[in-house]
Amino acid sequence: MSSRRSSQSSVPRITDDQIINLVSKLRQLLPEIRQRRSDKVSASKVLQETCNYIKNLHREVDDLSERLSQLLATIDFDSPEAEIIRSLIM
Repeated sequence: MSSRRSSQSSVPRITDDQIINLVSKLRQLLPEIRQRRSDKVSASKVLQETCNYIKNLHREVDDLSERLSQLLATIDFDSPEAEIIRSLIM
């Protein structure tokens, strides 16, 4: 067990002030919480909302990727439209 303690002691500890600062930054990034205009949101709620927000962003990216693939499959590869789409995603 002593080896475990020694490895843990080499990891820098995060301070309460750092946690408060990070939670505050997350709060500002989350539209759901930012729109409430209330500072009374708990840190656990901010973390929960952050996880939900990231999951939703992943879903949106997947959906947009699928829609883009379908769009590209319906147009001629050498068409001006295809060139515009390629320029936008590169």
